[in-house]
Amino acid sequence: MIYSLSLLLTSLPFFSFAHQDSSKQDTVVNNGYKLKTIIVDAGHGNAHSGTGHFSLGASGSYSFERNVTLAIALKLQKAIEKNMTGVKVVMTRTTPDDVSWQKRADIANENKGDLFISLHCNSLADKRIHEIVGYKHHKAIYRTIEVPNRSGKGVLVLVYGFHRTKEEEKAIKENLIEDDPEMNSNPDPNDPESLILMNEYKRKYRTQSIHLAELINNEFVQTDGRPSEGIREQGLLVLCHSAMPAVLIETGYINNPDDEAYLNSEAGQDEIVASIVRALQNYRDEVEQVSP
Repeated sequence: MIYSLSLLLTSLPFFSFAHQDSSKQDTVVNNGYKLKTIIVDAGHGNAHSGTGHFSLGASGSYSFERNVTLAIALKLQKAIEKNMTGVKVVMTRTTPDDVSWQKRADIANENKGDLFISLHCNSLADKRIHEIVGYKHHKAIYRTIEVPNRSGKGVLVLVYGFHRTKEEEKAIKENLIEDDPEMNSNPDPNDPESLILMNEYKRKYRTQSIHLAELINNEFVQTDGRPSEGIREQGLLVLCHSAMPAVLIETGYINNPDDEAYLNSEAGQDEIVASIVRALQNYRDEVEQVSP
């Protein structure tokens, strides 16, 4: 069993990005793996039909997240197909209509995506403040009001959190293991070989997700000079239900006037797309590189 497992693991599209130091990445043999399919997910949407989880998304003073993400996603599709020969882009939506959260992950898995990139805009909830409206018996009388919080600025990149790992395991079993007749189509959770295989999938996908997030964030910060809140974990359905490395990019704060103008401008959208494409090209160069 150990021998057959070792053969199986070497056949998987896994790559090591173990840190030798803070600036260098180590790449291992990838057995001829090629990056073929990237899923681009435009977050949120307008009207929808069917069942599932839907959300209209955030809004600014004059624009809506769902429209901004679709505009950027369509540009990203064209840029990837133009600049990354041999890579196909699959869109989770190409119209204003919304798509349920689970359907987005299903589209990614059905198309055997190698990467999942979800595009969003950030926003901050209104602040609750107390203000004095008068006095009674020499004591101040307060009222609580809500005022817009427009202090957020810049980008944020998210990867899935460990607390939804069981859902990721289910997606991996359904969309990868069951497709290969040489694999156990119904892995026994008590079988050491099945456990090792599943843990290897999860470990590698997490490593790849974090590394891709780092590459994207570095492009935003170092090339574009944009402020960034870094990389964070969140238990997002579309990420943990996608059986592949996955990131969610908060491209800016739509309720911040400066960010809203940037997100809605041709120049801003083009810059965001160019940064993501550069990160994807760097990622592909690493994972398709074969060690001597």
